[in-house]
Amino acid sequence: MTVDAVIFDWGGTLTPWHDVELADLWRRICAAHLDADQVERAATALVDAELELWRRGKEEHRSATIGELYALAGVEATEAILATHYETWTPHTWIDPAAPPLLRELRGRGIKVGVLSNTMWSREWHERIFERDGVLGLLDGAVYSSEIPWTKPHAKAFRAAMDAIGATDPSRCVFVGDRPYDDIHGAKSTGMRAVLIPNSTVPAWDGAVPDATISDLADLLTHIDAWTR
Repeated sequence: MTVDAVIFDWGGTLTPWHDVELADLWRRICAAHLDADQVERAATALVDAELELWRRGKEEHRSATIGELYALAGVEATEAILATHYETWTPHTWIDPAAPPLLRELRGRGIKVGVLSNTMWSREWHERIFERDGVLGLLDGAVYSSEIPWTKPHAKAFRAAMDAIGATDPSRCVFVGDRPYDDIHGAKSTGMRAVLIPNSTVPAWDGAVPDATISDLADLLTHIDAWTR
């Protein structure tokens, strides 16, 4: 057995997990653009809409977009408010410093590198982050659920990620993520190996048994070595 490709989750994996107060972030976004008497109502509606779309993604495996989120909340998604949205989240989007050398090493070994993220954000937002942090050029392909009908753990989401990097055999692919249900269960159900990076916030799921568990991205290579001997 060998490894042809490694596909990574984004938030909580390539970018370390951040515990955030969602309502506070939405208040800050709204306060920059709405009248004071509108902020609380709009922020509450946006929180409710975001939680509903994440629920739908988890339970129905149906994707969503940032535009759909604002529309569901009844808040106009102007260019200005979207710019503030992106900027407000920026402190929580920095790539793990261990990621660039890891991705370079994988590509140096002839292993393709991909990303599969459950996200409402656009490709353009993600690529701005990856370009800023020096990893965009290290990716052979990426799939964002905002661009396809499905979310992880749907098998078609994982297949789309394989297609994006030209991988054909799931048994020769490794998926790395922080969510036992979405990432580990989803990848293994598709026939991939799965590596878990646990954090204290994402709940466990009894049906997900990873092939390996790591606390640091740099530890991944030890397992890649073992699976390619």
